[in-house]
Amino acid sequence: MRPHALVVAGLALLHAGPGAAWLPAVRRLLPSLAGEGDPGHVALTFDDGPDPRSTPLFLDELDRLGCRATFFVLGEMLDRHPELGRSIARAGHEVAVHGWRHDNALLTRPGRVAAEMGRAARLVAAVTGTRPSWYRPPYGVLSAEALVAARWHGLRPVLWTAWGEDWTRRATPGSVLRTLEPGLRGGATLLLHDCDHTSAPGSWRSALGALAGAVARCRAAGLRVGPLGAHGVGVPGGGARPHRLPAPASFYLRPEA
Repeated sequence: MRPHALVVAGLALLHAGPGAAWLPAVRRLLPSLAGEGDPGHVALTFDDGPDPRSTPLFLDELDRLGCRATFFVLGEMLDRHPELGRSIARAGHEVAVHGWRHDNALLTRPGRVAAEMGRAARLVAAVTGTRPSWYRPPYGVLSAEALVAARWHGLRPVLWTAWGEDWTRRATPGSVLRTLEPGLRGGATLLLHDCDHTSAPGSWRSALGALAGAVARCRAAGLRVGPLGAHGVGVPGGGARPHRLPAPASFYLRPEA
C-alpha cells in the first residue's frame, strides 16, 4: 500500500474507531463509557425529546413513581419546545445533550458534530439555567471529533448498558420490559425514548407503559433508581454535579437554516 493510502486509512480508522463502542462486546470493555455506576443504583435515561405529545406524560409518570431521570435532548427539539425543557428541569430531572439533530457522527461532515454539540449545550444551559454534564451520541455512535468536542464543551460521553428496543413499530410495554429485564441490575444505565421523533410513530407508548414495571423490579431488588448525576459513573460514591448558570434569552445561537 502506498504511503498516502496508509495515511488516509489511518485517519479513517482514527475517525471511526470510537464508533465501535456501539457494540455490546466493546461497551463491556469500557464500563465508564457504558454508564456502569454505583452497584446499588440504576440510572434511568431517555433520548430524543422533548416532545409536547409525549414528554409531559413521562414527567407525570416519573412524578407518580417518585423517580428522577436524565433526559438526553436534541437541540432542534428543545429549540422548538423550550418550555418543556424548563419543565423537565423544574421537576428535578437532569437535562443532557444528544446533539442538535439525530445524525450519525461517522456520516457527518467534519466540524458539524462539534459545532452542533456546542450549540445544543449552550441551549440546554440557557433554557434550564444548568450547565449540562453528559453527552450521548445519536445511535450511540461516537467519532474522534465527537470525543474531542465533548471534552472541549465539558461533557462526559456515556452510552448505556441496557435498552428496551422501544423504538420499533412492533414494540409493546411487555416486549420493552422483557428486553430490559436481563439488564435490570445494580450499576446499570437504562436507555428508553420519551418521544417518537426518530422512531416508529407512537412507539413511545411502549416505553411509557413499561416504565412502572422496570422501576418496580429495580426497587424490589433493593436498587435505587435515578439520574446519571446520582449514579457515580467511574467515581465510586460520586457523580457529576451540575453548575447553576444565568439563562439570558440570547445565550445560545439558533441553528442554521
